[in-house]
Amino acid sequence: MNDEFDDLTAIVTGGASGIGAAIVRRLRAGGAHVAVFDLAPGNAHADLAVRVDVADDQSVRAGVDAVADAFGRIDIVVNNAGIGAQGTIEDNADDEWHRVYDINVLGGVRVSRAALPWLRRSPSAAIVNVSSIAATAGLPQRALYGATKGAIAALTLHMAADHLPEGIRVNAVNPGTADTPWIGRLLSSTADPVAERAALEARQPHGRLVAADEIADAVAYLASPRSGSTTGTSLAVDGGMQGLRLRR
Repeated sequence: MNDEFDDLTAIVTGGASGIGAAIVRRLRAGGAHVAVFDLAPGNAHADLAVRVDVADDQSVRAGVDAVADAFGRIDIVVNNAGIGAQGTIEDNADDEWHRVYDINVLGGVRVSRAALPWLRRSPSAAIVNVSSIAATAGLPQRALYGATKGAIAALTLHMAADHLPEGIRVNAVNPGTADTPWIGRLLSSTADPVAERAALEARQPHGRLVAADEIADAVAYLASPRSGSTTGTSLAVDGGMQGLRLRR
């Protein structure tokens, strides 16, 4: 459907690489004008790339103003920017908890908040938050990361309730472990990258890592005007990890 986003303008945070870059490709293929917010936007394949720090409200507001100036409208916000964290609750100090929450949770709050005046004018307004399987399944060594993604899942519901009367739909995607450059770097830092990758693949019931394009397709569905009756939903793209218990 190469016309589903015709005349619509989208912001994708963290859109210069990985899952974000796949989302940008998918929305542009559907006809959207796409602006990328990223700390390193130089590699973004978008209609507009802006250096934005989602942990800085002034930077976010300047980015939103740049998008509005360039396209005259904002219809879709995809809050994808985030950082990883490893360890139990003992392994990260308070400063790290604050830092990760500031980016993973408040980053999406800042971008959505700044875009709200424009979203309220849109006939097809949608916000899609990128959560994680870590919000719905307990994983070892992911206490901080999982807590931020759980916060995003809850925040999605409350945003959906607050802004549906204004015509703004809010949903989330919950990816499983995705085959991205970030995961590649994480694996390369382990003692046995091949064994570690095999363990990650085996953890997901369909037996492989999730493709970034699969996540992008889910985001596109939730952002599309064709899903006008879908709001307050978290869509799992995790190979069944959230709910299936297969016998091998």
